[in-house]
Amino acid sequence: MAMDEVINIWKEADAVCFDVDSTVIQEEGIDELAKFCGKGTEVQAMTRNAMGGSMGFREALTARLNIIRPTMTQVRDFIRTRPPRLTPGIKKLVECLHQRSIPVYLVSGGFRGLIGPIAIELNIPLQNIHANKLKFYFNGEYAGFDENEPTSRNGGKGEVIGLLKKEHGYSKIVLIGDGATDLEACPPADAFIGYGGNVIREEVKNRSKWYVTDFQELIDILL
Repeated sequence: MAMDEVINIWKEADAVCFDVDSTVIQEEGIDELAKFCGKGTEVQAMTRNAMGGSMGFREALTARLNIIRPTMTQVRDFIRTRPPRLTPGIKKLVECLHQRSIPVYLVSGGFRGLIGPIAIELNIPLQNIHANKLKFYFNGEYAGFDENEPTSRNGGKGEVIGLLKKEHGYSKIVLIGDGATDLEACPPADAFIGYGGNVIREEVKNRSKWYVTDFQELIDILL
């Protein structure tokens, strides 16, 4: 597939999926939560390995969460006091898609609880979030994560896209993201657009047929 094919699919997309961390928002949610819980440095190094693809996704997720072990109270306080910073242009891009009646999904290896406020800010229905769920014991202590969520394992984003196609009959799903887990979800995504406005991952940049660093480029083509 050449770049102009990706551009044509983008113009005709019947659904668009966005990765969240370092794409829709400027930071990596799990790194920010780790910093908030005083475990920032240890977790950041592990995130780099996971994003670079040198470690299985679930393995990296388990290891990072075992370091952080966030309590329910910590997660609530984090959401309240550290609102995520939206990437410049994302709000306008999502509005543009909504005006064309194109459904938008957030597909993330991050956590549903942290992504909810982002979806609300972008007017994306909460049922359009596909992400991981943290689990807590009745006393609020960390109890792991829901391993049944496709996004908790390698290839999970592709699995979600496959399910969306089956459920809604989409024939042109575009996925936009910055990481290796996004790149590997195409196919079943019909086109992948690499995004490097917050962080440039060389492997993703080199393997993307269309790579943008500013969402305005995507808006201009739609308009």
